[in-house]
Amino acid sequence: MDIEKMDSNRARPSPSETSEKGSRTPEEMIATVESPLDRGVEADFNMTESDLLEAKALAGQMSLEQVRSMMKTVLKIHNHDPNFPAKVLEKIKQFLANDRIFEEPEKHHELIYEMKLEAALITNNSPYSEVRAVVDNHDDPTIPCSTIRAWVIGLIFSCILGFINQLFSIRFPAIQVASNVAQLLAYPMGKFCEYTLPDWGVTVFGVRHSLNPGRFSKKEHMLITIMANVAYNTPYTNNIIWSQYLPQFFNQKYAGQFSYQILVALATNFIGYGLAGITRRFLVYPSYCVWPASLVTIALNSAFHMQENKAVEGPFNRTFHMSRYKCFLWALGAMFIYFWLPDYLFTALSAFSWMTWIAPDNINLSVITGFNNGLGVNPWPTWDWNILQFDGTDPLMVPFFSTVNKFLGMFFSMFIVLGLWYSNAWYTGYLPINSNRIFDNTAGLYNVSRSIDHRGIFDAAKYEAYSPAYLSAGNLTVYFMFFAVYPATLMYVILNHRYEVLTGFKNLINSFRKNKDPEIGEYQDVHNRLMASYPEVPEWWYLILLLASIGCGMAGIAGWETYTTPAVVLYGLALCLIFVVPVGIVKAMTGIEVTLNVLAEFIGGSWVAGNALAMNYFKTFGYVTCAHAVWFANDLKLAHYVKIPPRHTFWAQIVATFISSFVCVGILNFQMNDIPNVCTKDAAFKMTCPGINTFFTASVLWGTIGPIKIFGAGGQYTALMAGWGAGLVLPVIIWWVQRRFPNVKWMRQIHPIVLLYGGMYWAPYNLSYVIPALPIGWLSWIWCKNRFLDFWAKYNFVVSAAFSSGIALAGIVMFFTLQFNEIELNWWGNQVNSQGCEAEACTWRTLADGEHFGPGLGQFH
Repeated sequence: MDIEKMDSNRARPSPSETSEKGSRTPEEMIATVESPLDRGVEADFNMTESDLLEAKALAGQMSLEQVRSMMKTVLKIHNHDPNFPAKVLEKIKQFLANDRIFEEPEKHHELIYEMKLEAALITNNSPYSEVRAVVDNHDDPTIPCSTIRAWVIGLIFSCILGFINQLFSIRFPAIQVASNVAQLLAYPMGKFCEYTLPDWGVTVFGVRHSLNPGRFSKKEHMLITIMANVAYNTPYTNNIIWSQYLPQFFNQKYAGQFSYQILVALATNFIGYGLAGITRRFLVYPSYCVWPASLVTIALNSAFHMQENKAVEGPFNRTFHMSRYKCFLWALGAMFIYFWLPDYLFTALSAFSWMTWIAPDNINLSVITGFNNGLGVNPWPTWDWNILQFDGTDPLMVPFFSTVNKFLGMFFSMFIVLGLWYSNAWYTGYLPINSNRIFDNTAGLYNVSRSIDHRGIFDAAKYEAYSPAYLSAGNLTVYFMFFAVYPATLMYVILNHRYEVLTGFKNLINSFRKNKDPEIGEYQDVHNRLMASYPEVPEWWYLILLLASIGCGMAGIAGWETYTTPAVVLYGLALCLIFVVPVGIVKAMTGIEVTLNVLAEFIGGSWVAGNALAMNYFKTFGYVTCAHAVWFANDLKLAHYVKIPPRHTFWAQIVATFISSFVCVGILNFQMNDIPNVCTKDAAFKMTCPGINTFFTASVLWGTIGPIKIFGAGGQYTALMAGWGAGLVLPVIIWWVQRRFPNVKWMRQIHPIVLLYGGMYWAPYNLSYVIPALPIGWLSWIWCKNRFLDFWAKYNFVVSAAFSSGIALAGIVMFFTLQFNEIELNWWGNQVNSQGCEAEACTWRTLADGEHFGPGLGQFH
């Protein structure tokens, strides 16, 4: 690393400069190279020096009335935006509230100057420093994108990722290769093609397509990444196929037919695309939709392709010259080497529950501080970066307010878990405190086969001769939070983002008009203006895709004995139409995705009580439709940021998903028919299907027994239904308090949805997964960003991408060289966390042999 000491004796303004500043006009200030006010603007407005220079170039051309009009719109859009700088909002409110500024502008030079700079900044770039850090606000439409080599490499990775992830999805432990690995490996493959392939090509409709159009571009690289993004997830319906086909489950042999499998797979994989056209106006085009995870992907892309390497001032009073690419390689190599320590050589560093080592059999100590079977109250519970990204994010990726809200939500809900367990409410004291499993009245795992007949349909007589289903204290808290988060999401968006939603609807309606009004909606940031150079994907393309998906889904369900109405596909669409925009807005702004799986499960299980297979389809279409629409919107935002033509993105998503679907279904048939004893404890290559077993158990619990018996009137957990009301009230309370105390800055950062989501992490996760993110997130997003913005902008997201890539590569190497061959390292450091209550969960109360808790036989129905 090239490091030079920074000159700490930075030039300070003379007294004469300071005294004259108030008498200069905004135009004179703009013409000044650098002033004390400029340095204040850089700090308060989160601008780097290059941001300021670009803003100055445009600010001089803006009239006061233009600035006033724009600031009114900015305030409407960003007033409740936790990502938008609070100091900037204060300045905007001060600017708009004082009519004298417009009557006597000569007396308010400084504020006018600042507002012109802000208006110029958000016109010429993004209003968010984290976006400006990695997203270029310039575009060259001649850069190659949808090239032959990009398609070949992208499809290769689509097949490889689909093959590996499907093959090892049923193994314990499983392995999954994410798209960041494809993004990492695609670069050397693209450069190899650049250096070796000849410039041979053909001209089609006036466009020449060459094997080697020149330098491997960032747009080609991102198109490959987008293809990998949509291809690495296996079809959700494969879970249904497993539960139908295997003899230990429903034993429905028709589920082994390829035509049935591919129809339902294509339906669920593509139905979300059909709604992507609608989401663009709400989740892709608006500048407030940041999509934090996409910034890490773009940072990695920029590290490979950015030629400029500007020195930046950083910590320790030094200037850093290292390029992003070099930083990425160093960080990746360091994490690749380091990850072997907590994940293989010394696994106690990963689950670092050091306090339980004092007394492994102490129930209270283990319950409070334990990593494996406790609540994880530990000041430093892990040395493993992979633990910090358990939910797909890490503290360098998401805004700090998201990290804090997640922690607070989990911390306060911990007292609910403790209260339930220690009071033995609903007999939770007989069960592990934080398990996601389902139990019977002997505290054993629930045996679903004792409640169903040979068809997999609920058998009331067998159920009443066995046991109700019981949940742990942690799992009960999770369901309460799930019930609360759905109405809370809708209420939060109505209270805080109704203007943005209405603007999206106006834009959507406007898109169908012949004489479109270009002025409808929010201010047009630079990325929207640059993307206007490319033809947009017509809505009817998405409509055709939607109709085809509906047709495939209905054909698959109606054509075989699924005991399910084809209307379940339309139910999934209806649920998605209600939630896709609110869920998308929350994820785009916070990095947190509210999934509809429990809601779809609850509604579907109530609708078709007694039929687990039908409930599975209700759950699948209710959950997957919205989830895929949000994921695809994320990819569309990626393309929007990198300026990939929308039609190239559309076809890349469609083709990669189509091919990956066939690959995954093909591997599924190989697994079901050619792996000996698959999904049993004697399965070859450890293909024991832990996920499939959990899926089947849940499907029988919520589909066969049904949520009415569990949560309905007279059910053992009816009180949890209060979560629906709590979810409606919480956003209203926070909204009122934020307006009652508008000058309390930290109140703007309280986000009710993320708070509730933090409470949903229990069972099986705990505070050990969230606590370490707090100091790291603060160090990055607060300390470093506020003091060394250029340094933070250059390296923060690159380091995040490097760490996740290093872990992925180390995990793959470790899996195939050691874990696959069952080579283990047995010593104290790998065994200390498998003692006492950390090895097997202890309970507050115990049963004697032959005893049971709860109502006896004949006392429940």
